[in-house]
Amino acid sequence: MLWIAGFLLLAGLVLIWVSHRRRTAAGLPPGRVIYIDTTGLGRLEQALYDPHTDLTGRPDYLVRKGGTIIPVEVKSGRAPAVPYPSHVHQIAAYCLLVEATQGVRPPYGVIRYANRAYAVDYTPALKEGLLETLAEMRRAERHLPDRSHDSPARCRACGYREVCDQPLD
Repeated sequence: MLWIAGFLLLAGLVLIWVSHRRRTAAGLPPGRVIYIDTTGLGRLEQALYDPHTDLTGRPDYLVRKGGTIIPVEVKSGRAPAVPYPSHVHQIAAYCLLVEATQGVRPPYGVIRYANRAYAVDYTPALKEGLLETLAEMRRAERHLPDRSHDSPARCRACGYREVCDQPLD
């Protein structure tokens, strides 16, 4: 009976060690994973939505650490010298969504590349830059360029079809 208890203890320690290594390899900060939206893991988490900005998104992970929630975005490519501006805006958007939906302002978000992770501070300046970018995108949506073709098939496949004032069909 003692050897079974010893075996179970050893197996438990091995599982804890494997779990820690996998978490470290995934680039997740310490804490409890409360949201997973990565492919191949079964159910699809509900998207986060902020009605004030009309922003919707699904971070790959949300990790609760004490009273904070940290969004994590996983990228498959190798890390650049500094995170790409579009990736920084993406993690800032997830921070904004966490703030809006969970009522907790994340101090930072994590961008995890294949070989490195970056913690991006969610500063008031970063939030303001994100809000300015969203406003600029909304303005651009209202000022569509003139149609540059006479192909009904292209019109049917266009992402601006619902708001276009120059459709062919």
